[in-house]
Amino acid sequence: MALSPALLHSAASTFHSQFPLTSIRVPASALRRARPPNSQCAMSSVVLVEKSEAEKVNRLKTTYIEKIVPLLKEEFKYTNVHQVPKVEKIVVNCGIGDAAQNAKGLEAAMNDLALITGQRPIKTRAKNAIATFKIREGQPLGIAVTLRGNVMYSFLDRLINLGLPRTRDFQGVSSNSFDGNGNYSIGFREQSVFPEISYDILGKPRGMDVCISTIANTDKEAHKLLALMGMPFREGGGGPTTVVRKKKLKSHHFDSKSKSRQRTQKR
Repeated sequence: MALSPALLHSAASTFHSQFPLTSIRVPASALRRARPPNSQCAMSSVVLVEKSEAEKVNRLKTTYIEKIVPLLKEEFKYTNVHQVPKVEKIVVNCGIGDAAQNAKGLEAAMNDLALITGQRPIKTRAKNAIATFKIREGQPLGIAVTLRGNVMYSFLDRLINLGLPRTRDFQGVSSNSFDGNGNYSIGFREQSVFPEISYDILGKPRGMDVCISTIANTDKEAHKLLALMGMPFREGGGGPTTVVRKKKLKSHHFDSKSKSRQRTQKR
């Protein structure tokens, strides 16, 4: 049985009057989740980091493998690639004198060093008790962190390109801070040179020591390695110099000298 158009119109108007139409806003995230995986609809999305860039190794490590290793092999005549010096680890140490009395300050220092290095530090404790300095055995005296791998290269990159140039009155680092076994040490008076630490919220200024440990046999090889990595050594300083320390004289040496002088005077 066919219905007339007038009857259909009246039925539709009655339905809309009972159930009025309302507009519903659906969030875009729900549409993305509901979108089938094979659909090709265009959506406005911002890509911050490309996948190929995110999967790349640290840039300082890549520079070391691709450029620095061939230069060191050519200069020092290495026959094996394992003889080429490399950075083995970096130890960052920060001493805190009032760590036992100021627990909040110790925790704040640990958080600051974790922001700088990208790794949670540990507490360094006293091995022996010293009554003169009111130090007990096992008392926390500072914090330290040991970096290896990609975290180490990332920290070294920021140290060379951000931390050192932001130091006040910076004219380069000294070439005589090697220990004779290819290890290099740097001291910072303030941690605020790193951009991770905000100067406004920084409480008590703290310094820290950075020891760069390499597998180089001599200081000359380690100096060349760090110089190629971009370490800003002071101009005109040349290479590392071997410091000859004088032998420390003991009390009996002075006694013998005084006796010999007395004998010469008597004669």
